[in-house]
Amino acid sequence: MRTLWRHPRRNYLTDGVSPFASRPATPLAPRVQTRDGRTVLLNLVAVLGGLALLMWGADRFVLGAAASARNWGVSPLIIGLTIVGFGTSAPEMVVSAVAAWQGNTGLAIGNAVGSNIANIGLIIGVTALIVPLHVHSGILKRELPVLLAVMTLSLLLLLNGTLGRLDGIILLSVLAVLILWVTRLGINNRAADPMVSEYAEEIRSDLSTRNALLWVVIGLGVLLASSRLVVWGAVGIAQTFGVSDLIIGLTIVALGTSLPELAASVASARKGEHDIAIGNVIGSNMFNLLAVLGLPGVIRPGPVDPAVLTRDFPVMFGLTIGLFLMAYRIRTPGRINRLQGAILVVSYLGYQLLLYCSARGCGP
Repeated sequence: MRTLWRHPRRNYLTDGVSPFASRPATPLAPRVQTRDGRTVLLNLVAVLGGLALLMWGADRFVLGAAASARNWGVSPLIIGLTIVGFGTSAPEMVVSAVAAWQGNTGLAIGNAVGSNIANIGLIIGVTALIVPLHVHSGILKRELPVLLAVMTLSLLLLLNGTLGRLDGIILLSVLAVLILWVTRLGINNRAADPMVSEYAEEIRSDLSTRNALLWVVIGLGVLLASSRLVVWGAVGIAQTFGVSDLIIGLTIVALGTSLPELAASVASARKGEHDIAIGNVIGSNMFNLLAVLGLPGVIRPGPVDPAVLTRDFPVMFGLTIGLFLMAYRIRTPGRINRLQGAILVVSYLGYQLLLYCSARGCGP
């Protein structure tokens, strides 16, 4: 029987292993451990502290990368559509990569899908409750159908019940094509699209290239270290309470890694930059499906829990189609009002209740 052991100068979970030490590359099986109060608290602090550091690291990375690109003469619109989109998904990407590397592919998949659901249901919903959103940008109206196409591609690749290495390569290749497409779209529309002035106001112009690159390095370092902390704590919580790492990825980790998008969208909406508020979510969701879901396939292929296809993907599709219907108008700007925002938030809360029932086996 495995016992809880603590070195006098260390206080790590169960076997005294640091969260930054390598774990065996085996998938996490739901295994209930003794619920020691200090162990649970330590895991929770690791997750919350790691998520806080993830948000700070992502913010510093985006700050440095955007300022560097601007100093090199890159258009603010292209910076916003690529670097900012990548940066807001950076927490999901590094957590997914680390989780897959340590053999917890379910956590990585749950993080990707759960973050997309949180981005639309919670982030767009809460933002619309605070400030009703107007969609003017033609780029966003073109990106929403592309997002639906990316979701369909992801579903088709997973229908065989496995996230394979070829699947990961396909998803990452499509991401590269999309980045090129968005960049070209930004170049062709930078004079007329309302997002141009919105992004120009958001990117700092007072940072030297040297300081900006320093922030890029610091941000990446913090992202990598904090992601290991989050995965370590999340795996510990899953083992302690006997739930799958998929559920932990869909709930705690997905919500935590989506907080940068929530902060960015609310701040943009309060400034009247509605297209950025929605654009952050659309861009992040595409990155999540192509990069966050693609990385585990390349790093450590493995089986996909059937619930991902029968429960989580339908919810993600439903919320995305709902956002499309709210935001898309042929001749007039789309609008997401407070009532629609409330519907999105209630849908997200209902999904969380569904996950709780799945984990606890409640129902008839």
